Amino acid sequence: MFGFLKKNATAATAAELPASRPSWTERLKAGLTRTRSQLTGLFRRGKIDDELLEELEATLLMADVGLEASRFLLDDLRRRVKNGKLETPAELQAALADALEQLLRPLEIPLDTTTHKPFVIMLAGVNGAGKTTSIGKLAKHFQAQGKSVLLAAGDTFRAAAREQLIAWGDRNQVAVIAQASGDPAAVVFDAINAAKARNIDIVLADTAGRLPTQLHLMEEIAKVKRVIQKVDPTAPHEVLLVLDANIGQNALTQVTAFDKAIGVTGLVVTKLDGTAKGGVIAAIARQRHGQPPLALRFIGVGEGIDDLQPFVAREFVAALFDS
Repeated sequence: MFGFLKKNATAATAAELPASRPSWTERLKAGLTRTRSQLTGLFRRGKIDDELLEELEATLLMADVGLEASRFLLDDLRRRVKNGKLETPAELQAALADALEQLLRPLEIPLDTTTHKPFVIMLAGVNGAGKTTSIGKLAKHFQAQGKSVLLAAGDTFRAAAREQLIAWGDRNQVAVIAQASGDPAAVVFDAINAAKARNIDIVLADTAGRLPTQLHLMEEIAKVKRVIQKVDPTAPHEVLLVLDANIGQNALTQVTAFDKAIGVTGLVVTKLDGTAKGGVIAAIARQRHGQPPLALRFIGVGEGIDDLQPFVAREFVAALFDS
């Protein structure tokens, strides 16, 4: 039988969130150190020349900005150099930061959860991307906005995922719908009905990790979405794909495959603090060939409960280029 599980747990301790904890801006900057070191080292040269521009293009590619986004940025810079608008490497760096911010700004679409109640958010991604951890952090984020939250342990394949989600429920003092084994669609179905009965604002539905090449599992997650729509024809109101920044350009393949299967509406990029490939966000911004890019709702730079925050293009670019 399904169970409505709620643990009596205390809030995060002072040790988890010490008073001296760095601000989000400081943590973001620290998390992007490896990517920033790649991008900013070139601008200490004495002049702008073809060699510098070629090395800059190679550096962008190594940071996983991607071929299309790198060409887009370099074409803009070369045009400005040719027109005499950029004369020093410092000016070139400032121009690159500005061009990158303009490229990323369309990704900056805050998630509005006020349109439906319960607002159902379905999370998907490959194994190890950080879905379950992201759900725990998102629960905390929405609670800080005064929202009530319910978690659905839809990853019935991996027992540890269920236990992990229940632990996050304990930590955030929110209810978790779970089942020892069985149909993930049924768990989510039960969770949405429970949320309706209890007047919950937001349902966060976990799903099992799967590779885009596992066609039977991609069909299973499509089934989860169809079952959600039986409970509420307007749901899920957000389909978040969680991407590990360490995978670089493979993120683009994942976006395409999951979007085809379940209609992704937003992205969460995790583990930016453990990679020199933070430029993959620029690649995502150029992926859809003239179509509006998928919204990058949240980015993560650590394991702390508040280390997942809404994406803001200006903050991200500043963290990449400020020394």
